[in-house]
Amino acid sequence: MAISRRVLLQRVGMAAAGAAAVPSLAEGLTKPAGPLRLDRNGNAYGPSSKAIAAMLEAARTAASRYPDIEMQALQDAIARVDHVSSDRIVVGCGSTEILRMAADAFLGPGKTLVAAQPTFDVIGDCARRTGAGVVTVPLTRDYAHDLDAMMARTGSSTGAIFICNPNNPTGTLTGRRKLEAFIRRMPDTTVVVIDEAYHHYAGDSSEDASFIDRPIDDDRVIVTRTFSAVFGLAGLRVGYAVAAPQVARRLMACRLPASVNVIAARAASAALDDQEHVKLSVARNTDDRQEFYNQCHARALRPIDSCANFVMMNTGGPGVEIIEHFRKNNVAIAPSIPGFDKFVRVSLGTPAEMSEFWRVWDLMPPRKMSM
Repeated sequence: MAISRRVLLQRVGMAAAGAAAVPSLAEGLTKPAGPLRLDRNGNAYGPSSKAIAAMLEAARTAASRYPDIEMQALQDAIARVDHVSSDRIVVGCGSTEILRMAADAFLGPGKTLVAAQPTFDVIGDCARRTGAGVVTVPLTRDYAHDLDAMMARTGSSTGAIFICNPNNPTGTLTGRRKLEAFIRRMPDTTVVVIDEAYHHYAGDSSEDASFIDRPIDDDRVIVTRTFSAVFGLAGLRVGYAVAAPQVARRLMACRLPASVNVIAARAASAALDDQEHVKLSVARNTDDRQEFYNQCHARALRPIDSCANFVMMNTGGPGVEIIEHFRKNNVAIAPSIPGFDKFVRVSLGTPAEMSEFWRVWDLMPPRKMSM
């Protein structure tokens, strides 16, 4: 059933009022200058107040110091939260550095990386810089990783397999049992890098379970995480890997010295201590995502079911035209996705931000969906 503009705005207003009732999420947020950013998958509600306080205190008292102590403290904090030993943790300048370290450690001339297409391609770019080849495998019809096809492309030269889970840009999640079966079939000489940047937003069933615990008994598995998504610290650039101790040491040998600064490390440690903020952010995102689906369906758009804080959808028309339309109206959405010409990816914002998104959307003529 179509939703009128009046009803839409009433609903968004109610949702915005709900957000304002959660001080730890809404209080103190100021709108940055420039376009409305719905393109980079950050936490629309920002970092926790504890993380902000830690940033300010670190800037006041520790900015003149190198971050050795803070990096170790962060490593220990991650170990406590993820219930693994500290020698299995590697911290870095965002998960981007972690993925670069994995490429440097396990790839190079004569080696290949196997990855989905489309996916988060940072590790692919890093692999190419090492001289390695990159083998891409299309997603399934359900926009998920085609594990059988990926295994078929794996051979003696395969140094690493990359699984972004949930996948970026589709938001789809590959279940734990499927991944376990896939890993059991992998060669002993190949590592699988599982990027869980958005896993906090996935469900809590056994099939949705994280792989954080998996490297404990398998040195072929590296799990990466970031503080850029649910923790709201994208601007500080903090990420980490969980791996077997010998694999962690191999990764650290490729890390730049002191790559996580004092302010970022203290903020990340404080963010880990505020799990209530994480829970509230996830709950709010679940509501925001469902409302996004509602608005898509009211306009006959076809969103892909997402387990993340962004949604990729079939628009029925050229995605580049839609991206340009939003740019002209001061709204940034994700760049075009190769091979998915009619799709766009939208990061979920606050209810007020999504109200503006749909206002700008409705400035375009209606589109007919092609099957």
